[in-house]
Amino acid sequence: MLRTISSKTSSRSFMKNVLLKRTSCLNTQKRCIVTGTDSFLSTSNAQYIDEMFEAWKQDPSSVHVSWNAYFNNLKNTGTPTSAAFQAPPILIGTPQGTQSNPLGVGNATSGGFDSNVNLHLKVQLLCRAYQVRGHLKAHIDPLKISFGDDKTKPTPPELTIEYYGFSKADLDKEITLGPGILPRFAKDGRTTMTLGNIIKELEALYCKSYGIQYTHIPSKVKCEWLRDRIEIPNPYKYTIDQKRQILDRLIWSTSFESFLSTKFPNDKRFGLEGLEAVVPGIKTLIDRSVELGVEDVVLGMAHRGRLNVLSNVVRKPNESIFAEFKGSTNQDTIEGSGDVKYHLGMNYQRPTTSGKYVNLSLVANPSHLEAQDPVVLGRTRALLHDKKDLKEKSKALGVLLHGDAAFAGQGVVYETMGFLTLPEYSTGGTIHVIINNQIGFTTDPRFSRSTPYPSDLAKAIDAPIFHCNANDIEAVTYIFHLAAEWRATFHTDAIIDIVGWRKHGHNETDQPAFTQPLMYQKIAQQENVIDTYTDKLIKEGSFTKKDIDEHKKWVWGLFEDSFEKAKDYVPNQREWLTAAWEGFKSPKELATEILPHEPTNVDEGTLKGIGKTISSWPENFEVHRNLKRILNNRGKTIETGEGIDWATGEALAYGTLMLEGNHVRVSGEDVERGTFSQRHAVLHDQKSEATYTPLKHLNPKQSDFTISNSSLSEYGVMGFEYGYSLTSPEHLVVWEAQFGDFANTAQVIIDQFIAGGEQKWKQRSGLVLSLPHGYDGQGPEHSSGRLERFLQMANEDPRYFPSDVKLQRQHQDCNFQVVYPTTPANLFHILRRQQHRQFRKPLALFFSKQLLRHPLARSSLSEFSEGGFQWIIEDVEHGKAIGTKEETKKLVILSGQVYTALHKKRADLGDKTTAFLKIEELHPFPFAQLRDTIDSYPNLEEIVWCQEEPLNMGAWSYVSPRLQTTLKETQKYKDHSVRYCGRNPSGAVAAGNKTLHTLEENAFLKDVFGK
Repeated sequence: MLRTISSKTSSRSFMKNVLLKRTSCLNTQKRCIVTGTDSFLSTSNAQYIDEMFEAWKQDPSSVHVSWNAYFNNLKNTGTPTSAAFQAPPILIGTPQGTQSNPLGVGNATSGGFDSNVNLHLKVQLLCRAYQVRGHLKAHIDPLKISFGDDKTKPTPPELTIEYYGFSKADLDKEITLGPGILPRFAKDGRTTMTLGNIIKELEALYCKSYGIQYTHIPSKVKCEWLRDRIEIPNPYKYTIDQKRQILDRLIWSTSFESFLSTKFPNDKRFGLEGLEAVVPGIKTLIDRSVELGVEDVVLGMAHRGRLNVLSNVVRKPNESIFAEFKGSTNQDTIEGSGDVKYHLGMNYQRPTTSGKYVNLSLVANPSHLEAQDPVVLGRTRALLHDKKDLKEKSKALGVLLHGDAAFAGQGVVYETMGFLTLPEYSTGGTIHVIINNQIGFTTDPRFSRSTPYPSDLAKAIDAPIFHCNANDIEAVTYIFHLAAEWRATFHTDAIIDIVGWRKHGHNETDQPAFTQPLMYQKIAQQENVIDTYTDKLIKEGSFTKKDIDEHKKWVWGLFEDSFEKAKDYVPNQREWLTAAWEGFKSPKELATEILPHEPTNVDEGTLKGIGKTISSWPENFEVHRNLKRILNNRGKTIETGEGIDWATGEALAYGTLMLEGNHVRVSGEDVERGTFSQRHAVLHDQKSEATYTPLKHLNPKQSDFTISNSSLSEYGVMGFEYGYSLTSPEHLVVWEAQFGDFANTAQVIIDQFIAGGEQKWKQRSGLVLSLPHGYDGQGPEHSSGRLERFLQMANEDPRYFPSDVKLQRQHQDCNFQVVYPTTPANLFHILRRQQHRQFRKPLALFFSKQLLRHPLARSSLSEFSEGGFQWIIEDVEHGKAIGTKEETKKLVILSGQVYTALHKKRADLGDKTTAFLKIEELHPFPFAQLRDTIDSYPNLEEIVWCQEEPLNMGAWSYVSPRLQTTLKETQKYKDHSVRYCGRNPSGAVAAGNKTLHTLEENAFLKDVFGK
């Protein structure tokens, strides 16, 4: 089993092989001891041998005499390595899980091997086994059905003394402490412990109410940091005052659930009974984190326990919560649809035990489990940016509370974890708390995941995993405290898996015994955590039963007071807001105002200055020769004021906004260059790894420009950018899809947050979704940004022509905007309009791949320095290529790049009587502009809607009723209808080959012109 080592190999070289390449028999032995367990290799015993070797070089007496002889032999270059090295005990290769013929002295040693070394090595391996697999024996499951105490699962053999050839008679043997054998216990002066006491201590450290998985972490520094805090006598011992605080927090947490159960027994509340210890744990986490420098904590969680967290952690007034249960909330004070109480968010500033204040925000969430995870991280990143803390990442912390089934089953969890070390997405580590009630609605864990624990996913990011019994509140407090210190030290994620139960069904009106009869028989016998803890405190003499009962009575009385006040409670809309946006008008204020349109044009001098910067690069920076031509042409078009293309118009918008104090962030797959090689925002030196981003060098006083290629994720990254946009109205945040249809996998974010977030939660956002769209014969996967889906979610009523007041408020009242601009200038103005208003609305910005370089999609500099965004664009060919409006017989209304095909067809036919009218913004709909423009054509015989998408896709189903409503308001065309011209209905988005694509295009063009 051992690799043959040549006697010619030097002693020192051999030692390096032993320690670094893991070729020694020790490592072979480790592979035998835990068959198939890579964890044994990740932080190996070689570390301890390394420590001994270094210690021996300084002081030979610091190691056991047998190791002294061994290292002396290695040092003696005259001794062949084969003679210097003698194999340690080799484990018999018994099948996994059996204990026949285990390691023993008689059959595991070779001649002359020191039995003391044999003993020391075996105890080392035993200690290592507890470090790696002790959690499998820990008492982390109060129900004793899934983990540790489950008697149906045998104790791992490597955690038994028989596995190493020991008997009960060996338990009294004295073992020298040192590398690999509880070295931290020696700090109190002990140099030896009996084998029995070593096992007893290992059981206490790794197999009590918590179990820790950390040996998968490849960093020795991190593992040793944890051992320094774990492998010590009594890792936690609380004072009377500390116990009083723990008890107080636990009473509030458990009493809240009991109070709701008493007052509202038939209401859904998704209570935390069985896991109430999570709330005191989170408060401990926040307190310790604040002591370590955190100023803002962003929380994300699903429905389970949310009301308890709102009440006891975020400090939402209990009167408000009870009023929502009673249904006594005055609906006249809140506009919008609202949402169920266990979906709402909140922000609040509260004191901590250190005397410092912390800003807490709980992100509102839908019932789509884990959808809020990336939103929390995006908001946390934005806070770090605004605090200028992107280097240390110590002032803002994201905390995510997960259900056990959701954590293991929802892919967005992995997408979110993938942000951990990405340069523009990292938040300095997230604390993940799994509220593990050992069931997913009605599904047992064995049907909902393929791993022993729900937390096993976290091994992919080398996070420590702390499993803890929810019924041991002191252990829970210790674990949350430890996780806070881990995050502050290493700025990486930590996982806390709190194992408890769910007292009721999925909700309080459900009957769980239908599907889990045995589990709920056990739950019925469980003692509540507050009873468990009070019994402990009374028995140890910390508090009397009278003291505890009086405190419980006082807390209950406060709940009763709040309950009485609830009937008169008037909610403050601020309660709902995840971010307050101080100094910015609230949705309620905007509901009664009509805001003026603010200009978006910029003077030519500023534009030309930006043009010089974005078309140049530093000296001694070698730009790709083809890119030089592109950049030079970019600068030339701005200087001459003619022929400015799409990417240049976009860059001018970003540049001007940053000069005005807006932080611009662009994110998505391949956005730095642009999927279609159009943007080139980041230049790469052709002779080095250096990069240069021109938009970061406009002016020393400019705001930040962030542009970053994202991970290959849509759901996670879009959620992240949405969360980022929530933090401040001064952030222009753009998420770009590689192709528009890629937004499909982020549909939850679009549906639940972007389309409905403000109406449900008053959660304001100016997020821009940049979505490539257009039919170019490239097949069904890369043609459509699914325009129809966005338009279907539009909230404007198509049945009625808006009143004058509503026409002025169209943008204020819409849930989001949908635009499909066709000129660089209109792109420029729509991006600037996002930041030049006293409110924010999300923007679905469709852009054509074809128009990136098409000669019809060019703008002059005057279009940037004058005017603003054009809601509709009339035909510029009147009196030139076509006749006047009076001579026009057919008006073709359209949106997007289909204009180029229509323009070419009209020119080929020499048609002088057909005019085009482009709708640049589809939602809100340009009712008034269309009415007035259509009326400006006195002699129309036909009005056509043309699109390149199939009949059941694109904008037709959206515009059709609105066009008819608009025509009824015209002077001359009240009785006209609009004829559809486009592709026939289809199940596939587009044709799969260029030939068929062209045939379909020719067909609808012929339908438009009649020839």
